[in-house]
Amino acid sequence: MQWIIRFSAFVSATMVMIVLAPSLQSFHPAEAIRSHSHTYTHTHRSSSYRTAATFHNAAGCNQITGNADVCNPSLVHVAITLDFEYLRGSIAAVHSILQHSSCPETIFFHFLVSETNLETLVRTTFPKLKFKVYYFDPERVRTLISTSVRHALEQPLNYARNYLADVLEPCVRRVIYLDSDLVVVDDVEKLWNTKLSEKTIGAPEYCHANFTKYFTANFWSNRQHAGIFNNRKPCYFNTGVMVIDVEKWRRFGYTKRIEKWMEVQKTERIYELGSLPPFLLVFAGHVAPIDHAWNQHGLGGDNVKGSCRDLHPGPVSLLHWSGSGKPWLRLDLRQPCPLDALWAPYDLYGYSRFMLSLEFCILFHYFCILIIKVKRDSISLFLVDF
Repeated sequence: MQWIIRFSAFVSATMVMIVLAPSLQSFHPAEAIRSHSHTYTHTHRSSSYRTAATFHNAAGCNQITGNADVCNPSLVHVAITLDFEYLRGSIAAVHSILQHSSCPETIFFHFLVSETNLETLVRTTFPKLKFKVYYFDPERVRTLISTSVRHALEQPLNYARNYLADVLEPCVRRVIYLDSDLVVVDDVEKLWNTKLSEKTIGAPEYCHANFTKYFTANFWSNRQHAGIFNNRKPCYFNTGVMVIDVEKWRRFGYTKRIEKWMEVQKTERIYELGSLPPFLLVFAGHVAPIDHAWNQHGLGGDNVKGSCRDLHPGPVSLLHWSGSGKPWLRLDLRQPCPLDALWAPYDLYGYSRFMLSLEFCILFHYFCILIIKVKRDSISLFLVDF
């Protein structure tokens, strides 16, 4: 009988290794990701997402109960888009923010959507979350969008960040904008407290990047266009992580300035990447610098193959899978990059492979023990029959 118990434990351990093995290896880039044709037929169902824990991480936090008034001055405002294709990533991002915030009770989320049936899902997944959902009409920007190197960059909701100052309540004076393909592993209030001085936005800058490659030859050959950077020291920054002074944005009319460059793009083809270049044209050289730890970007690889990438040197406060490779797709395909394992603990979609394997092992182990008890007097006959 003892050998059957040992045998069941061996089989259980083997099953765990079989299920987890793909996550423990380094794979070649997942070519299947490039099309982004993976369908999300179940991600809209609230039953597909587990309910997140309620986090109370530190004493001395402002006790803001219920779905607080958005104008409460004690709130930290975070804006994220929600859509079916990236919903799993958005939910993981929110989960990571709550888990690592010293005062999750003070965070207010502003969700921009183009579908109107996602509020129930959010409320079911995060019962205590303070949030508001804003409908962003795709027609508002559709005629301004030009083709890009990747289809996902052409989606209207990808441009909703341009209109935050118009969408949010006038009392919201500052907001953190975050993409849906990232997780925060530090207290987001540190990012919130970024000093912008006279600048309108703050972001990690990367001045070593070849800035010229973000625009076409048509742009650089036009002296009037290229002259926009005169008397500026423009550096690349990623628009997936920004701290925005919404009050200044409204005052100086930056939405119209961005739209102007999108109109130029429609006729002159001055860049190849979706919503990023207009931000560079308007803000590069006028950005309040934020520590690089707050955007360890590029983990999704390039915009075609989604190749595996390593972390940049230095500390990490935020992991960002910008690029075509998304961790939930690679994990589902069992072709993950090594760093995708850092995203998985925040995934609330369904049951993880680990939990499924663990439940199977427990059930198998107790099944063997049950057989021993029932067949105690005829165990030899059972083994012969088996």
